[in-house]
Amino acid sequence: MKLLILSNGHGEDVIAIRIIKQLQQLTSYKLKLAALPIVGEGHAYTQSNIPIVGKVRQMPSGGFIYMESNNLWQDVRGGLIGLTIEQIRLVRKLSKEWSILAVGDIVPLLYAWLSSSNFAFVGTAKSEYYLRDETGWLPKTSSLERWFGSVYLPWERWLMANSRCKAVFPRDTLTAKILQRWSSISTYDLGNPMMDDLECEKPIKIEKRRERVTVLLLPGSRMPESLHNWQQIISAVSGVIDRFSHVKLEFLAAIAPNVNLNPFVEYVITQGWYLTATSVLTRANATLYLTQNAYACCLQQADIAIAMAGTATEQFVGLGKPVVTMPGKGPQFTYAFAEAQTRLLGCSVILVANERQVANTMFAVLNNPQQLEAISTNGKRRMGSAGASKRIALCLQEKLLERF
Repeated sequence: MKLLILSNGHGEDVIAIRIIKQLQQLTSYKLKLAALPIVGEGHAYTQSNIPIVGKVRQMPSGGFIYMESNNLWQDVRGGLIGLTIEQIRLVRKLSKEWSILAVGDIVPLLYAWLSSSNFAFVGTAKSEYYLRDETGWLPKTSSLERWFGSVYLPWERWLMANSRCKAVFPRDTLTAKILQRWSSISTYDLGNPMMDDLECEKPIKIEKRRERVTVLLLPGSRMPESLHNWQQIISAVSGVIDRFSHVKLEFLAAIAPNVNLNPFVEYVITQGWYLTATSVLTRANATLYLTQNAYACCLQQADIAIAMAGTATEQFVGLGKPVVTMPGKGPQFTYAFAEAQTRLLGCSVILVANERQVANTMFAVLNNPQQLEAISTNGKRRMGSAGASKRIALCLQEKLLERF
């Protein structure tokens, strides 16, 4: 059996790999794999020993062509059109012998539809929560969006309704329920793979103290934006230290492994922190731990997060925990992105205007048991339970691979 994976972004690459690893454990026959990362260079596939086919290229926008109009123009000048044509030709050629797993948004879905092969689609980018919740439409949802009837537009639903599309896996239950209104779309509500692989094997050793608050810091993974976000977050942390002077504060900074840690440490030192050990700093009643290899433990151990990130924020919310966020300068984490994130994740994410408002917001949330309970229930409902990768793999084995 041959399976070609199409994905358009690092986060999508990682989700695809989680599903594939489960699929490899389930299948009794030899499964030949290949990946075509539509956005980026597919380092996650290379690290997982999954061969990449065709040309790959890191575009100037980093894949965020929807954030600003000039991002698309930068990518066009960087060779986007030629790369797209070449990738589609390759997919059409390979599809004569390969089944296809498309992960992401309409781009890999369209590539799969343009092939001649059977395919399945894991929708990571869209959720009905952008437009509605369980009680109905959100106030900001336009009349046109309501008329369309779903966050997935009619042409996207048309692609998913193709007879060669054997399975569609939305990212949450609400989105699955809406898509199930169209019987021509083979929709399966199996959960979100983003909540898999978040077990903490080696907890970060922090001081055991009754009166302690552990705060997760998430500046994002894309440089140089991540460093700019970090500067905003550290400014917010200064206010938190003043507001929580009566307790011991532990800050866990999850820095992406693909970036240089030194500028992050150096900036903190300029803000009055003292380096006491490798990547450990102190100031007043607070200790700051910077790590690039304990991501899941940071998520599991923290009580609340100050976040300016995408996937990491969603995973933290899925664990039932609160997030305070603020807009950055972009290109990803702008006000528009942050506002959309609050619609996606609901009451679990509190958006403030700037870093000066973070401390009081955190204090109010942590001292409101009813709000914390609502946040816990909301986050787990919107992101689902662990194990989605295996459930999707089982379905792929039955609906896609055994029919090829």
